[in-house]
Amino acid sequence: MAALLRLPGGATEASEIVEALLVAAGARDTTAPKLAARWRQIADDIGDALDQLPVPHGAQHD
Repeated sequence: MAALLRLPGGATEASEIVEALLVAAGARDTTAPKLAARWRQIADDIGDALDQLPVPHGAQHD
């Protein structure tokens, strides 16, 4: 299933959500390992989607 996520801050806010999911997953590793794994999967899925976005014009490349 696909979902559309609109964030006023764009990819930057999505990256913050990914980071928050990973931190939360780390906090639940021992008490709720299945939930932690699910949060990590969601973070990975969002990260993969972010990687597929085109590079904005004017962005500097390494």
